[in-house]
Amino acid sequence: MSYSASSLKARFLHHAVDTRPLKNVYYKRLLVGQGTAFIGSMLTQVAVPVQVYSISKSSLMVGMVGLVGLLPIVFFGLYGGAIADSMDRAKLYLWSSIGTWLVTILLLLQTLANLRSVPVILVLVAVQSGVFAIASSARGAIIPRIVEPELVPAANTLNFTVGNFGMVAGPLIAGLLVSLNHGFEYAYGIDALLFLAALYSALRLPSLPPDGQAQKAGLRSVIDGLRFIGSNPVLVMSFGVDIVAMVLAMPRSLYPEVAAERFGGSVGPLYAAIAIGAVVAGLSSGWIGRVRRQGRALTFAIVAWGAAVALSGLAHQLWLVVILLAVAGAADLVSAVYRQTILQTYAPDEMRGRMQGVFIAVVAGGPRLGDLRAGATASFTSATFSWVAGGIACIVVVLIAGVMVRPFWNYRTDAVEAGRDEEVVGVST
Repeated sequence: MSYSASSLKARFLHHAVDTRPLKNVYYKRLLVGQGTAFIGSMLTQVAVPVQVYSISKSSLMVGMVGLVGLLPIVFFGLYGGAIADSMDRAKLYLWSSIGTWLVTILLLLQTLANLRSVPVILVLVAVQSGVFAIASSARGAIIPRIVEPELVPAANTLNFTVGNFGMVAGPLIAGLLVSLNHGFEYAYGIDALLFLAALYSALRLPSLPPDGQAQKAGLRSVIDGLRFIGSNPVLVMSFGVDIVAMVLAMPRSLYPEVAAERFGGSVGPLYAAIAIGAVVAGLSSGWIGRVRRQGRALTFAIVAWGAAVALSGLAHQLWLVVILLAVAGAADLVSAVYRQTILQTYAPDEMRGRMQGVFIAVVAGGPRLGDLRAGATASFTSATFSWVAGGIACIVVVLIAGVMVRPFWNYRTDAVEAGRDEEVVGVST
């Protein structure tokens, strides 16, 4: 069978990533700024656990990095989402981003001072997790305001693809840096410089005050948001399956130990592998927005994640571990896009800040809880058992839950999109 040049081009465009949101200058600037900053943030996310391991020689202490970041992310994610529904989201994003940047500078200073104190590092991680949660809640609620509703899946795909490119480049660079003398200083310093791009994009956002009557931020508004989620099985499951995937099957805190035991300390490729797969999946993601049965697609994506993670834990060749983790990353990209899209299109605008707060609490908090689970299990058994058993448990739990919750299993986007056709989008150019 042969294809004409025009036919091949049409097939390529059919499957290639949808770039239409880039026509919006505010979204484009936000994407570029966040993508640049994310490369730097990944340097820090690799440097922190490696620095902790170099001081303590304990995977359990590496797991504690995840634990100390969990509570601030949950609390400030929920409360930050309520704030985002009550004030100008652009201003909230700017000030919380500045807070994130300042903590990175403090991480650099404690390293330059040669404190070698795990407690100091853990405190800084906790503070940064809190301001990161607020910034992420605001940013997630901004996206549906500056792009058209039908382009939200494409915008989310671009966000995750660019972010995962940073998760490829960042760990590979960090893996080289932390092997050098003064490598931790280089990692934190470069992060601080690159984050200036995110601050610039935040400064250039238009004013984005709440639509209609804003509810005062507080415990009641947080409870209202949680009650809204609890009354919708589709939203409950979209959060639940992600918690299962990250808590049971995230092997990240095992990377330093496994790299030291199997691969001569080559930790950079392990940290980059999941993101490599996500980038490849993102570049060929044109089909994602056309899937209507997103509940089933989300379930199958997480099952594929768990299977690939379990298999990668059994491999003893670095290249094979990287390939299998890349497959897991591709499945995770698909899962992330569907989870974010379901959340942004299912909830009305006055709830989106709080929905994004819960999303950040789950997305950022889940892996941290997974770090603790993996590190603690490895300390009582082995890194291999912790890695493989987590992936298998993820498959079993998600399959059972996904099929049993029928509203989620049968969820289609058609009806929701029809109900949002008349929703006014804030700013476009």
